[in-house]
Amino acid sequence: MTTAPPLCLTVAGSDSGGGAGIQADLKTMLALGVHGMSVVTAVTAQNSLGVRGAWELPAEAVTAQYRAVVDDMGVHAVKTGMLSSTALVETVAALLADTAAPAVVDPVGVSKHGDALLAASALDAVRGELLPRATVATPNLDEVAQLTGISVRSEDDMRRAADAILGHGPRWALIKGGHLAAHGDEAVDLLTDGTEERWLRAPRHSNRHTHGTGCTLASAIAAGLAKGLAVPEAVTAAKEYVTGGIAAGFALGGGIGPVDHAWRLR
Repeated sequence: MTTAPPLCLTVAGSDSGGGAGIQADLKTMLALGVHGMSVVTAVTAQNSLGVRGAWELPAEAVTAQYRAVVDDMGVHAVKTGMLSSTALVETVAALLADTAAPAVVDPVGVSKHGDALLAASALDAVRGELLPRATVATPNLDEVAQLTGISVRSEDDMRRAADAILGHGPRWALIKGGHLAAHGDEAVDLLTDGTEERWLRAPRHSNRHTHGTGCTLASAIAAGLAKGLAVPEAVTAAKEYVTGGIAAGFALGGGIGPVDHAWRLR
């Protein structure tokens, strides 16, 4: 009898272009050897040029999907992405509170193209209800500014940002410094639990086709946790995976193409 692989659940929005969101999450999970399951929180109409529209699902539909999966199949790790409203943030936070598996919270605020994906009115719920449920929170610098008011321009600022994020309750904070201009040739991230500090450095690739990097990284971390890795090891492996995906990203449509989720298989 074949043994089932580790189980990983993504709670996020759908990307019709396949580069980010639920689609990126499931591709990443498959590439990393876990079984991906999904709870769709919103449907977006988007392509390489931007988001044309987004339609949020009712909280009861999100709850029904989550309970259908977790109550029957179980789960070894959960990843959250686009939760566009206070109602969805509160709903998912309550579901995570009732789940023993580790949770990776990607507090998605804007798309790669600058389109808003989180209502400003939901920020308090993210801070007060969602982040406290996170094993790892993975904000980028724009999301750090949204959540903490800190504008990150240096590695010292990243430390301040991490302390501020940890103040909202996650066990670990991963501050993604990919947009940090001070490191032109490096993509630098900071992982810390307030005691242990790890700097993750990788070459910055000139490839502009980077749609889905945040979703891919968070899903890769969740896949590692589902396989039983400790947080630092899961994050280190995820950083390696997404760096390879960025290097192999390809043109698709007339705008920003996706990272290649299958770069190790080609």
